[in-house]
Amino acid sequence: MGQARGGANGYLRGGWARRPAFTKPRAPSSAAPGAAEWRREDPAMIEIRDTGETGLLEIRMKAPVTDGDYRETLIPAIDAAIAAGDRLRLLAVIEAGLSDFTLGAVLQDARTGIKHWHGFDRVAIVSDNASITRTVGAVSVFMPCPVATFATGATEEARRWLRESLGSIQREDLGGGVLWLRFRGKLDAAAYENAIGDLNRFFETHAAPRLLIDLRDFDGWQGLGALRDHFFLVRGHASRVRRAAVVGDAGWQAMAVQIGKRAFGLDARHFAADDFDAAKAWLVA
Repeated sequence: MGQARGGANGYLRGGWARRPAFTKPRAPSSAAPGAAEWRREDPAMIEIRDTGETGLLEIRMKAPVTDGDYRETLIPAIDAAIAAGDRLRLLAVIEAGLSDFTLGAVLQDARTGIKHWHGFDRVAIVSDNASITRTVGAVSVFMPCPVATFATGATEEARRWLRESLGSIQREDLGGGVLWLRFRGKLDAAAYENAIGDLNRFFETHAAPRLLIDLRDFDGWQGLGALRDHFFLVRGHASRVRRAAVVGDAGWQAMAVQIGKRAFGLDARHFAADDFDAAKAWLVA
């Protein structure tokens, strides 16, 4: 990393910067009543890295992490980043365990997440601490955005993941009212936003469409936002689908087909990944 230059708000462009926390102590006994002076405390244990990119913020957290670190360093940085770019991709390098966060820090973390619930586009956590990675894994399914964990030596991989696109929903009109939907990778809410326009147009021009739902390369959903959009997509169009063939080998897929048949009255059938051609033939039979 080249020599860092000082940036605004105490950040270093391309490098890490500690923003010192300040507190207002009681006035010394020699001072007049009510008088006080500012004094510098130990540097904050949350460091900010200015990436130079709008919508991308990197932080490093070291033990011990207190609510003061959140108030003085992290929250202002997140507020400013979201104000500048509307949506934020966050890289958090955590060099601490759960026990290194004070109760006040945990509460501040929860408040920050609720305040900016829809402000995060993607979050990457870099940590070798088992308690951190387990906790992140447990709560990530409830997050409205994709969340991924990486080992300490994989920081560059985490940066690439933040910048790259995730999964996609590929669409192909096979003719005769058959639409091939290929779900690839891990889908986030953006994948549904990109696909919904084409899907709506297809349903508008076909009275009884048939769907070939290809899940052979599907790795699941990134967060509640994507799962919610998937449910709304199915519910919004299920009543008009004449037939649906679901292709894939994951164990849950056959069960999902049975649930869809009962919940939405779908004429649907599950096919193994090797039976792709049989699925197409069944749709047009």
